[in-house]
Amino acid sequence: MTDDPRQPITYRDAGVDTAEGARAVERIRESVRSTRRPEVIGDIGGFGGMFSAAAFKEMQDPVLVSGTDGVGTKLLLAQKLGKHDTVGIDLVAMCANDILVTGAEPLFFLDYIAIGKLDSELVATVVAGIAEGCRQAGCALIGGEMAEHPGAMAPGDYDLSGFCVGVVDRSKAVDGRDVRPGDVVLGLASSGLHSNGFSLVRKAVVEGREEELGLQRVDLGGRSLGEVLLDPTRIYVGPVLELLHGGARIKAMAHITGGGITENLDRCLPPQVDAVVHRGSWRVPRVIQTVVEAAALPEDEAYKTFNMGIGFALVADSREAPDIAVALRAAGEVVYEIGEIVEGEGRVTYR
Repeated sequence: MTDDPRQPITYRDAGVDTAEGARAVERIRESVRSTRRPEVIGDIGGFGGMFSAAAFKEMQDPVLVSGTDGVGTKLLLAQKLGKHDTVGIDLVAMCANDILVTGAEPLFFLDYIAIGKLDSELVATVVAGIAEGCRQAGCALIGGEMAEHPGAMAPGDYDLSGFCVGVVDRSKAVDGRDVRPGDVVLGLASSGLHSNGFSLVRKAVVEGREEELGLQRVDLGGRSLGEVLLDPTRIYVGPVLELLHGGARIKAMAHITGGGITENLDRCLPPQVDAVVHRGSWRVPRVIQTVVEAAALPEDEAYKTFNMGIGFALVADSREAPDIAVALRAAGEVVYEIGEIVEGEGRVTYR
């Protein structure tokens, strides 16, 4: 019997380091625990996250609302600049703000991290940002997955996906059906570009101009362009839920993401009305102006690409809108009256 000349090939030889994965789990443990809610059952490391639904019994007709999203090519800029502490906030914001438009309270969140070569320090930084986003949104981070993809992704590359589940009592759900002509559109200020349009951003102000990203700029308040581009997406959950739980009558809401105001505000309108938005009734952040100018983007195109300074919109009766705006400002939001509802066909127009 002859010796087998083949040498064993381990999983680590193939590019997957399970020991580094175990180290990553230990490093994120405290971040995950910091998001814990009373309904969470068990701890990190199980095969499935468990969350008690006992509180649903107090609702007449509990409806689960789910949302999933990613951060998109903003991650390429984060990787280029070596700054990974805020993209996790973006991930939670994109999902939690989406389900908020129904009036749902975000309950729990799960993340998926695909990475070329597992780096426990990098993963811990990203997950710390996800945990911060969950704390801001009031939801628990109850599970996730770190998947190492050697050969399919470069060692320093990673991608993020998130999944959020919330609940709302059906009788209190916000669905836009009561929107009528004469209602007012309120806009909540964005923190900047949020997480949309970054393929255009990179083409307009990053590619071929990398050396300028770290320079401090007077027009950006002494901050660098790279730093401002990575400002995380604002999470609107706390102030809006406080309003709803306090009895405020909000007829419709929209999360202004990819497609801008033009292609998101119309999603919450019934087919017999239009939203007339008044350009110039709020301040467009300087970083967005910079990108629009660098891309020589026509105004109509800009308003269906970027949020243009409005990250979330609410529709309310004109008699109730002033009180809603006052309450939101007291909660720390910058609020503008950006338009009104008129008879129409379910579109967004500008004036």
